[in-house]
Amino acid sequence: MSQELSYTIEEVAQLLKVSKLTIYDLVKKGKLPVFRVGRQMRMDAKDLEKYITDSKSLTSPGPIAEPHRNEEKGTPTLVISGQYMVLDILGQYIEKDSGHKTLRSNTGSLSGLISMYNGDSDIVSMHMFDGDTGEYNLPYIKKILVGYPYILFNLVSRNAGLYVKKGNPFNLTTWNDLNKDHLTIINRERGSGARILLDEQLRIHKIPPKSLKGYENEETNHLSVASAVSSGIADVGVGIEKAAKIVGVDFIPLITERYDLVLLKTPKNEHIIKIVKRILSSNPFQAEIDALGDYDISRTGSIIHETF
Repeated sequence: MSQELSYTIEEVAQLLKVSKLTIYDLVKKGKLPVFRVGRQMRMDAKDLEKYITDSKSLTSPGPIAEPHRNEEKGTPTLVISGQYMVLDILGQYIEKDSGHKTLRSNTGSLSGLISMYNGDSDIVSMHMFDGDTGEYNLPYIKKILVGYPYILFNLVSRNAGLYVKKGNPFNLTTWNDLNKDHLTIINRERGSGARILLDEQLRIHKIPPKSLKGYENEETNHLSVASAVSSGIADVGVGIEKAAKIVGVDFIPLITERYDLVLLKTPKNEHIIKIVKRILSSNPFQAEIDALGDYDISRTGSIIHETF
């Protein structure tokens, strides 16, 4: 991250995948230094990097445990798979409506779907583009959730495309432009929706991944990819429009992607499916998502596909 970069409290919460209250608490305890611009608190990128580095050094190495259900204590839990702030809001609504406790598994789309197949996730969010059909999500669900009944809801739609430096110095306008000489890319991790989108577009346009300088360099979220472009580590990355606005890089929209939720249709899930459908279709939830900006809620709550 560039030293000139700074983030708001909300942006830091999105980057670390925690609530704003957690960030405010860290600020209050003096663990995260901030400065003010008018009434707004902001944090230098270098201070955030230092906090992350220091936290790693204080943590003993070992495998990261996946969320687990604590249902023996009497509180039913739901695991929601995905990385985006919209899912935090959905979890809050579910807890208020159902009494269930929600846990987050910050895995990519494909990993989340596999975890559902293995019985480790209850609600999986996804945005996986299939180059053969031009369809999002459903082709992958049909291949992985074989033999399982399921329902697929639309959560939001949003623009995906390329992060480029201010002024777009390489004049990138299409997927084909990724094949330009002297271009350095920053990638996402395998299994993420952005990585699948890139790989499918490279396949469609017959661009060998090994020909892209930086293809093996990976980040695990949209903000980090956009920050890598902003700081000059890379010339281009793939992601969503909102992260470009947060970080302050230019964005080239190339596709409208559908961000969906899938739930298994089981007797245990009947009640949860009704609750999720009611929340997604409710005016308060949609208004809260719409207020975030850069999300299309015109199909939010609609059933994309349902098996019987």
